[in-house]
Amino acid sequence: MILGFIGTGKISSSIIYGIFKSKLKVRKIYISSRNTNIAKKLAKKFGQIRVLKDNQEIVDKSSVIFLGITPNVGNKILPKLKFSKNKKIISLISTINLEKLKKFTKLKNIVRATPLPPIEIKRGPIIICPPNKFVKNIFKHLGKVLEIRDEKLSYKFWSTASLMAAYYEILNTSSKWLIKKGINKKFANTYIAELFLALSQDALNKSSQGYKKLVADSQTPKGLNMQVLNELKKGKFFTKFTKALDNVNKRVSK
Repeated sequence: MILGFIGTGKISSSIIYGIFKSKLKVRKIYISSRNTNIAKKLAKKFGQIRVLKDNQEIVDKSSVIFLGITPNVGNKILPKLKFSKNKKIISLISTINLEKLKKFTKLKNIVRATPLPPIEIKRGPIIICPPNKFVKNIFKHLGKVLEIRDEKLSYKFWSTASLMAAYYEILNTSSKWLIKKGINKKFANTYIAELFLALSQDALNKSSQGYKKLVADSQTPKGLNMQVLNELKKGKFFTKFTKALDNVNKRVSK
């Protein structure tokens, strides 16, 4: 299998790192030189990678092409590229829908995917739309594949995928609080990371119960967890949280 990446940002590089940690058999990976630092680093680390300046050359030499560019760049360059009928396209672009991608490329066999940076360590959910056996067989080595038929419903996952920075800021705020209270930085960071890792694993193990039950089970009357939850609710934290998701959903659904 020969892969091509048009765009070498964070998600593209994370996928590539994940590929080389997996059992996927890849002969070559051609990547664009748009992000010079990332491209050079990847080419230096992995012998199968070649950096190309011409996006059309990447398309011509690859059997599977990942589109890892921004929507603005995609709208500019995709109509200028020529794709032969045997090419398979996996789009990582958030706000260019399948109809538009098919119009740009003159191809029907296109899949949109929503991986997250932890794909680098072969973890995390990967939404693909529409369901596609070939694409699933690639991503199943890199995380948990979830297939969606309805493209409009798939946008909802783009919205929740935008929670990463907010999640890391919660970790950052928690760790900084401990540090200000006199805890060693490395100790604080390790504790917070392990705490949230344990909570996430517990949530995954008990997901069939529903998260509402986890919220209830983690509190005792007038306890510490209840106090924090109630203070956040009074400050409309979760109302603002939901509003932010609604706003992102409007943006990606245009």
